[in-house]
Amino acid sequence: MRKRSITIDGHRTSITLEDAFWQELTALARDRGLSLNALVAEVDHRKGGPGNLSSALRVHVLETLRGKISRV
Repeated sequence: MRKRSITIDGHRTSITLEDAFWQELTALARDRGLSLNALVAEVDHRKGGPGNLSSALRVHVLETLRGKISRV
């Protein structure tokens, strides 16, 4: 597990995820031409309201990878 500080809408927050999720989020951000902060903020805005951002990020990675697999 690794904890990182991310800025979302000018506010710092700490997120704890397994290394594999950080690696995949970094790759997804790079592939889209986004910073990691921008991708995390996008997921945070999409989840709509309070909730667990770490879980939302894990689900985002899972859904993105599932989408890639289904296109193969």
